Amino acid sequence: VQLQASGGGLVQAGGSLRLSCKASGINFAINTMNWYRQAPGKQRELVASIRSDGSTNYADSVKGRFASSRVYANRTVYLQANSLKPEDTAVYYCNTMRGGRDYWGQGTQVTVSS
Repeated sequence: VQLQASGGGLVQAGGSLRLSCKASGINFAINTMNWYRQAPGKQRELVASIRSDGSTNYADSVKGRFASSRVYANRTVYLQANSLKPEDTAVYYCNTMRGGRDYWGQGTQVTVSS
């Protein structure tokens, strides 16, 4: 299983970024794909989940600002992050499970300046 995340960067508060995660080694059509983030000194937290049918769930802190989507043909899941705030600064990871085991991408840094 490989999860390759990209799209992070430095952005001013109020700006937007689109994160991508390309998956291989899984049945992408049926796997739930998750986005987590970890800020310095804090625990990793679940930000968004998108299920095989395209339904989504979001952490309260990002509802209305972030949106996850998936393109089956490209085996890629996206996280569109809008109206970014300094508190969104973190390393963002994509995640999925297979055979009861968690798999993680390498993480992509998002830094939001005030």
